[in-house]
Formats: sequence, structure tokens, C-alpha cells
Amino acid sequence: MVSISHHISNNYLIIRPFLTGKIVSTLLIYGTLPILFVVSLFLGHYEISPFHVIKLLIAPIINLLPEHIVHIYPDWTIAEENVIYQVRLPRVIAAVLVGGGLAIAGAAYQGLFKNPLVSPDILGVSSGAGFGAALALILSAGSLMIQVSAFTFGILAVTITYILSSFYRRTPTLVLVLSGIIVGAFFTALISFTKYIADPYDKLPAITFWLMGSLASVRYTELLFIAPPLLIATAVLILLRWRINLLAVGDDEARTLGIDTKRMSQVIILCSTLITAGAVCIAGIIGWVGLVVPHLGRMLVGPDNKKLIPVSFLLGSSYLLIIDTVARNLTMAEIPLGILTAIIGAPFFAYLLSKRSVGWT
Repeated sequence: MVSISHHISNNYLIIRPFLTGKIVSTLLIYGTLPILFVVSLFLGHYEISPFHVIKLLIAPIINLLPEHIVHIYPDWTIAEENVIYQVRLPRVIAAVLVGGGLAIAGAAYQGLFKNPLVSPDILGVSSGAGFGAALALILSAGSLMIQVSAFTFGILAVTITYILSSFYRRTPTLVLVLSGIIVGAFFTALISFTKYIADPYDKLPAITFWLMGSLASVRYTELLFIAPPLLIATAVLILLRWRINLLAVGDDEARTLGIDTKRMSQVIILCSTLITAGAVCIAGIIGWVGLVVPHLGRMLVGPDNKKLIPVSFLLGSSYLLIIDTVARNLTMAEIPLGILTAIIGAPFFAYLLSKRSVGWT
């Protein structure tokens, strides 16, 4: 009995650090987003008590119950209610959707192309969406038409990329990436042309600021327009995450397991395109999220896409919430999101490359 208990205690001492690390990483992954969601709502230049924020969030639900059971009576001002519901809440929801969407699209693309350096804009969707928005801004279109134009041109860019790649079938993955680079460069040139002909005192600043990324103008109408396709595409990628593992081991191996690799690649590209185009049309071009966040997910849960895909969404949402909160609180004038994601993302990615323990598989 002594030897058995001694053996069990030794094994426990061996696995205890592993269990502790796993518990900490799990709490970090699943607990950070709800906390950041609430914290982002009461941080801002207009100060609101955290208790008022929590009451404002739960009051509509609690007050559905009979008043003699429980009821929350308003002790906040109308201004506080408007700031939370009309300004900060749609912005925070947009940060969750955009950050999580870009991260999950990046993770799916990295699994599809079997390349850790792939990002969601590899097929030209961001450049196409950027040109669509710039064109709408030059034509003095409303905010809804700007988003529709950006979304449409983003999908159009990826469609052109896919058509170009279909002309050469010997190495489809490589040609698809090269076609994406060509189409992205073409639409980038069109963006430069629109900036060149734009009014330097009115249209040019609007185009420049939009392209740098911001969630300042997001309202519920924009969320209602973009949330359905983004959430549906995200759900599809989460449901198909185990199949991305099979694509990562190679087309021949996937076919032997009964996976239609061409059809599966088309579904992943379609979903990632919808997500990225939707994210760009309400937030502008925000880089590095879809590239860096999946690597952070691999550090926490490993390369298995069954875990990595949903974890990437949670980490991407948390990451962009932090970036957006810093962007609107660091200075009186709001800092564009694309600047902060690059300033933080580039050094962090360099750190990841220097860590030999962080592998691709």
C-alpha cells in the first residue's frame, strides 16, 4: 500500500504543473472576454459608474420578472443610458464580431493553405472592400451604401481571384495565393487612384481615416446588416473545424478519408470571405488580427483546429476589445485601430518567430 500511494503521489507531482497550466489557460481563454466586454462599456471619456453599467445591462432582463419578485429601479441618468446603449454597446459588440471573425478566418486560412503566414486578406478581400468604400465615399454615398459597396467589392475581389486561379490546375493552392496577390495589388492601385482624384479637403481625409480602421461610427443598423452573414459563416467554420485538420495533412490523405477537398476549400474560402468582407465594411482595414491571434491560440491549445478555431474567435474578440478601448481612451483624438494593431501585432509576431518552441504542427 505504501508503494502504491507513493507511486500515485509521484505521478500527481508530475502532472500537477500541467493541470495547473491547463486550468489557468482555460480560465484565461473563456473568462477574459466577458470581463473585457463589461469593462469596455464603462471606460471612456464620459465616466460612468461600473455599477450603473451592470444595472443597465441586466435591468431589461431582470425587469421582465414580476415586480414583487425582483425589480431594478433606474438610478442612472438619461445621458448614461444613451451613452451605453446607443454609443458603446454597439461598438463593443462590433469589436467582438470583427476581432473574432478576423481571427477565425485567419486560423481557417492557415489550416487550408498549410501556411502559418497566411492572413484573411490573402485573396484580396480587404483591398477590394477598401476600394468599394473609397468609391462610395467619393460619390458622397451614405453610410449604409458605403458598407454595401465595401462588402460587394470585397466578395468581387475574391471571386476574380478564384476565377484566375482556375486557369491553372497543376498547383491550385499556390496559384490561388498568387492570384490573390495580383488582385490585391490591382485593387490597392485603384484605392490609390481614388485618393489621387479625391478632394484633398473633404473626401481624401475621409477615405484615409476609413482605411486605417475605426469602430467609432458603428450603430445597430450596421450591426443588423453585417452580423447575420458573419455569424453564419463563423458557425459553419466552427462546425467544419475537424475537417480543416484533414486538409492540413494533405489533399491525398483527405481524399482517402472521404473528404471532397475542392468542395471543402470552396466552403472555407466562401465563409472566410464573408467574414472578412463584413469586418472590413464596418471597421475598415484592420491588419494583424487574423495573422497573430491564431498563433497565440496555438500557444495555448496547440495546432488542433477542433480547439484552435473556437479559441481563435474568443482571443480575437478579446484582443480587438482591448485595442479599441485603448484607441478611444489613450488620447482625446481617437487613434485608428489599424495603427495600434500594427504597433502591437508586429513586435508580438516577431517574438513568436523567435520562440522555437512555438511550432506549426
